[in-house]
Amino acid sequence: MSCVKLQDDGRSAAGAPGSDTNAFAAMQPRMPEPTPPERRNGARVKAADQRPEGVYLPNNNLLAPHMRSPEYVQLSTAAAMTLGIMPGRMHRCECTRCLNLLLTYPEGCRANCAYCGLARHREAERDYADRNFIRVDWPAVPIGQIIDIVARDGAASPFHRMCISMITHPRSDADTVAVLRAWTARIDPAAIPVSILSNPTTMSRADVVLLKDLGADIFTVALDAATPEIFDRTRGKGVQSPHKWEKYWEILLAARDVFGPKKFGAHIIIGMGETEFEALELVQRLVDLGGHSHMFCFFPEKGSLMDHLPATPRDQWRRVQLARYLIDYAGVRVAQMRFDERGRVVDFGLPEAEVERVVREGIAFRTSGCPGKFRDDVSACDRPYGDSPPSDIASFPFQPNGHDLRKIRKQLRIPVVSGGDA
Repeated sequence: MSCVKLQDDGRSAAGAPGSDTNAFAAMQPRMPEPTPPERRNGARVKAADQRPEGVYLPNNNLLAPHMRSPEYVQLSTAAAMTLGIMPGRMHRCECTRCLNLLLTYPEGCRANCAYCGLARHREAERDYADRNFIRVDWPAVPIGQIIDIVARDGAASPFHRMCISMITHPRSDADTVAVLRAWTARIDPAAIPVSILSNPTTMSRADVVLLKDLGADIFTVALDAATPEIFDRTRGKGVQSPHKWEKYWEILLAARDVFGPKKFGAHIIIGMGETEFEALELVQRLVDLGGHSHMFCFFPEKGSLMDHLPATPRDQWRRVQLARYLIDYAGVRVAQMRFDERGRVVDFGLPEAEVERVVREGIAFRTSGCPGKFRDDVSACDRPYGDSPPSDIASFPFQPNGHDLRKIRKQLRIPVVSGGDA
């Protein structure tokens, strides 16, 4: 038996008051409003026809239609700080070990995912280069400038991995290839491996093969939704968006064949209406295929179609985090676990002492993603505070200390050990 026994006492560290799960019925996105014709497809930016000059910081209000990939990419605030492009410090961590590069175009992403700050419906209120994404701004930088900095640092580079993140745009496939070619021409992918965060909607199996041949190391698919129903209402026709569950799985299975075991995976956002059992059943399916799951805690992104909904309750999140780690790295199968009538984990399928050891180690509660240089279960893609504020950390971008573990134990409803670090 595990050391977690749920008591339905109505406590919740985040999420809907009185609930410790985000239920399907409560997580309905609002429908997008029509976009005025003069704001569609980057029309305002294109009409201005200004030239970009170096780094573009969000809200600079420079209407530059030529600021587009592959010459330009956007990167996270943490990555920009790590490169020295932007000033600042990150709470309790040395910025990031993964250089996340996001393709960018004045037309923006043509998908309309309900939880995403980059969604198409936002063109009615904000130009693409100024939109927030996973809680922060993403400055646009010439790819040549980024490559120059990383190549200059050489073996001293703080980055363990680079990731090219695609968006839904007609040029996304070709420009991903162009960025990858430019990177590998100067930087050995054996020194800094490259991940691809794909856009299956525009891709074929041949595209997957080409990226592998050009030096990409890991290929991931952002399923995000744990079930077909949630996928459809947050990423498909439910919000006037082009993505389809079946197409995402087609490309995911192609990545399994092309990249091989441990070199492909899927993103899953927890707290969009799935049960814990449904999420962990998907984790198990990925493991059985030879892949990994990368988990995100749902956060109501400002400006998204779900910004009025509650963040994932911390007890729900911690249960799934711990269970996912046990499936991915400890050989536990979801069939060994037990769930209550609401699909919540009530037994993790290991003896109490084994669960205690994993909790005490703390790695299960760190950000999950493509691996870095430390160990397979410590992600290079630490995404500092991408799914929570520093005041209530969901995914720890650093090793949790004793205070953090005591808080995690309370969220899991595991008795806090007196003395020691946990």
